[in-house]
Amino acid sequence: MCRSIKTLRPPMTPDATEDDIRAAALQYVRKVSGFRSPAAHNREVFDEAVDAVTAATRELLDGLQIRGGHPATGGEAR
Repeated sequence: MCRSIKTLRPPMTPDATEDDIRAAALQYVRKVSGFRSPAAHNREVFDEAVDAVTAATRELLDGLQIRGGHPATGGEAR
C-alpha cells in the first residue's frame, strides 16, 4: 500500500497540493493501523492521526531546502 505514496518534495512534485499531502497521510495511517476504513469506535482516533500526519508532512515539505539553497516554502515551490 505505501509503495503507491508518491514523492511530494520539490522539484520531484513541484505542485504538491494539500489533497496530495492528505492522501499520502491517509495511506500511511491505513498501513500502520491495518484498517482501510476503521470501525465507528476507531474513526475519531483514525481521523486525528491522518490530520497529525498531514500537518507533519506539510511542516516537513515547507522546511526542506532544495539544492542551491532555496527553501521549499509554501506556494513558491509548489
